[in-house]
Amino acid sequence: MTSAHDFSFRTIDGDPLPLASFEGKPILVVNTASKCGLTPQYEGLETLYRDYRGKGLVVLGVPCNQFAGQEPAEESEIKSFCTLKYNVDFPMTAKTEVKDAGRHPFYAWAQEQLGEGAVPVWNFHKILVGQKGEAIAAFGPRTDPLDPAITEAVEKAL
Repeated sequence: MTSAHDFSFRTIDGDPLPLASFEGKPILVVNTASKCGLTPQYEGLETLYRDYRGKGLVVLGVPCNQFAGQEPAEESEIKSFCTLKYNVDFPMTAKTEVKDAGRHPFYAWAQEQLGEGAVPVWNFHKILVGQKGEAIAAFGPRTDPLDPAITEAVEKAL
């Protein structure tokens, strides 16, 4: 695989979600969890999405239960939580493994492209993909979605 556009997830509703459907748009891929101290980052992610989606940015939430079991709910519960508590409007995938042997192939590809910094170490790790599907940057879990490092990278990717 040579591009993020070669990968596909499943939506939180169970439908196919090929990243190729976002070709021409940068994508901020974020592994998420509903019971984490960083869960309030949903608010910043939604703000980032609303501020930049008109210019093409896609924020993609990837629920993951691999970090201290902080995403134990089923997809329907995750969707309700995100919608009701944080007004999340950006696309979300089904629960997905993001590290170790069972990780989604996108995450193995991101590590090949960006190195160890692309490997999620906790919830709310962020990977920015460019319009042509290239891996641009990775941001750690504690980097706020509205941090200038992220907003400047997004603006450059647009």
